[in-house]
Amino acid sequence: MKNNQQCESVAAITDMDIMATSTQQKQELFKSIWAIANELRGSVDGWDFKQYVLGMLFYRYISENITNYINNEQSKAGYPNFDYAAFDDAQAESARESIVAEKGFFILPSQLFCNVRKRARHDDQLNMTLAAAFKSIEASAIGTASEDDMRGLFDDLDVNSTKLGSSVDKRNERLVRILDAVGDMNLEGPQGNKIDAFGDAYEFLMKMYAGNAGKSGGEYFTPQEVSELLARIATHNKKKVRKVYDPACGSGSLLMQVAKVIGKENVQQGFFGQEINQTTYNLCRINMFLHDINYNHFSIALGDTLLEPQHWDDQPFDVIVSNPPYSIKWKGDDSPVLINDRRFAPAGVLAPKSKADLAFTMHMLSWLAADGAAAIVEFPGVLYRGGAEQKIRQYLIDNNYVDAVIQLPANLFFGVSIATCIIVIRKNKTDNKVLFIDASNEFVHEGNKNKLTEENIQHILDLYIKREDVQHLTSLISNTAIAENGYNISVNSYVEQEDTREVIDINQLNAELKVIVARENELRAQIDEIIANL
Repeated sequence: MKNNQQCESVAAITDMDIMATSTQQKQELFKSIWAIANELRGSVDGWDFKQYVLGMLFYRYISENITNYINNEQSKAGYPNFDYAAFDDAQAESARESIVAEKGFFILPSQLFCNVRKRARHDDQLNMTLAAAFKSIEASAIGTASEDDMRGLFDDLDVNSTKLGSSVDKRNERLVRILDAVGDMNLEGPQGNKIDAFGDAYEFLMKMYAGNAGKSGGEYFTPQEVSELLARIATHNKKKVRKVYDPACGSGSLLMQVAKVIGKENVQQGFFGQEINQTTYNLCRINMFLHDINYNHFSIALGDTLLEPQHWDDQPFDVIVSNPPYSIKWKGDDSPVLINDRRFAPAGVLAPKSKADLAFTMHMLSWLAADGAAAIVEFPGVLYRGGAEQKIRQYLIDNNYVDAVIQLPANLFFGVSIATCIIVIRKNKTDNKVLFIDASNEFVHEGNKNKLTEENIQHILDLYIKREDVQHLTSLISNTAIAENGYNISVNSYVEQEDTREVIDINQLNAELKVIVARENELRAQIDEIIANL
């Protein structure tokens, strides 16, 4: 069958052919994405419009992914020129069941991104064509193992929204432009090799939209540099891990950083997470697919982790990375059952109703494997506030679970300018001490935000690994000393910051003052003499 050049798949991603994108290529890709997003946005707010760009990127990815999979299978069977994009829908139906079992979804040839795009300019019902394609893709998983992973993935890509235009014609015109723009993205790798460019494009879009969305963006997106630091800490000394978990996974950036740091092939039983926001939950699942994590290798759940945790049967987890929401409200002791919940009961007290931070920490500790590590971004108040939070810290310290506390620089996160911290939790510590690291000066200023560089990340990691006192940077403090200090675990209580003020020589200063006073007296005498002569 003759190849259809317009529908040639260019971005299948397999473990054998993944290559790192060069810095220059990434910059070119990001520049084109920025231009596309700004050109297409128009009257649609950027935060809302992200759904269309990200959704179409996902649509293109799964279309090319399934096309390459089928073409490769046919080539192995002796049909090297087979092109699924040019195949007949009726004939394709015969392979539906086996493809869904492998990929988790099925797309008819006529509903592939490239084919819909090719007809789009002449399709007066493009909005209906796309809606039907999205519905068909999701429906292909109904009754199969991938049903939960595919359900609702296109819910936020509303092709009939008036945000796209006041009439069907205007909406379709905008949809054509989005299809063309996403379709024109160059997602090839060096020398024609395939790369994880879909994942790169997705992460850049998420960062871009989060940065322009203020606080609402920061609620679900952890900057890549912070994610990398957490992932490297939690996977230190591990070449392979069983399961990775984030109980407040947002768009999945932390989970994907673990995949990058250790290699997704080295996460043996998959990626697990839970997210309370429907839209962000969809974004996280899309993120999994765009990073070539197959449906049977991730489990992302929707719901309130503290009240309705969805992964009881999957825990414990040997790597936990998380940036849970800061000081949100929860039921706490208003609920008569939570104090008996085996996640929270060991501390003998619940986190305050107005501050759920340490409830997330206790949840993660409960689900952490005996040989595991959890790296958690925390609001600074949890380190020193009294009451129930002090009692929870006492439980953590007395049972020797706190491995390290790392003070981060201020203004790292989108929409949040406070200086957060990282608490590292382990159950298999070899000493009875806590390492305190002051990394508040480890940053460069970029735009209106601070950012961790690769050098900053490596320096913090080196300090964590060495686990020794370094003047003005780290202190290794015994649990006993922490108890005597009221279970305060704020870094500045144990690491003295360097005094960078200018050193003043008092003797020299006094000598200079004597000279000045003598000169003043001389001048006064001269002035008095002048006045007397007048």
